[in-house]
Amino acid sequence: MRSVLLSLILLAAPAADGALSVVASTSNMGMLARAVGGDAVKVTVLAPPDRDPHTLQARPSMMLALRGADLLVAVGAELEVGWLPAGLSGASNPKILPGQSGYFEAAAQIPLIERGGGADRSRGDVHPMGNPHVFLDPERMAAIARALGGRLALLDPAHAAAYTANAEAFGKAVAERIPKWKAQAAGAKGAVLYHKDANYLFALLGVPVLGYVEPLPGIPPTAQHLSDVVSRLAGTKGVVLFTDYQSSQGPAFIAGKLGWNAIRLPIEAGATADAGAYFRMIDRWVDAVAQGR
Repeated sequence: MRSVLLSLILLAAPAADGALSVVASTSNMGMLARAVGGDAVKVTVLAPPDRDPHTLQARPSMMLALRGADLLVAVGAELEVGWLPAGLSGASNPKILPGQSGYFEAAAQIPLIERGGGADRSRGDVHPMGNPHVFLDPERMAAIARALGGRLALLDPAHAAAYTANAEAFGKAVAERIPKWKAQAAGAKGAVLYHKDANYLFALLGVPVLGYVEPLPGIPPTAQHLSDVVSRLAGTKGVVLFTDYQSSQGPAFIAGKLGWNAIRLPIEAGATADAGAYFRMIDRWVDAVAQGR
């Protein structure tokens, strides 16, 4: 029993420099780890902020980072299913495998929308567990922050009070901003999105999603689909929104035919982002939504 306890303590112990080594699958998860962990954590981000996390491949650099991690913070709900399991297998670090205290999945901490349905490729890039793009919903991110604070406190009890305080500060900052965001978006007619990646934010703001550039999630648009979207929305008002790693061709076609604006927006706050950068990213999305009046 004593040897088992010793092993558990060693697995949860901070890195030699006193900071927990946290690996985040995406830069938004890295932002949250920095916001909650503060100076007590050292954060490494695996996915570049301008790359689609659906389509990455596991690389040796990812495996090296995972091998030395005390905690992995993933989005979950199968967003990283194409590369993170392979990265974990190559890292040979049992303490950050699913089911262990060193594995934290954001999507598991909050209710997800669009749950259900089989993973049938004929239906596109479907996530049966629910829509994994939770990071554009600041309210859900605040709930995830509180859960992450608890996990960090479990791994590093010496800094538990700081983790809790940081998580609460993030949640307070979100709560203070939500009324402004909702007021700014009030009256917006809606938007055509490229992918189902901003659905949580639109639900929070109470603004409708009018359609998608993709005919099915993850499937490139056809000329017929784009024409159908234009026909259905002719004479209405709105805006077309798409992200850094999505093609501008489909959004430009729809916006040009409807007389709307097509706006490219970041969906990740940045590789070294803090909470302020995340809030500025949400500001940009709300500003763009408000143009659809």
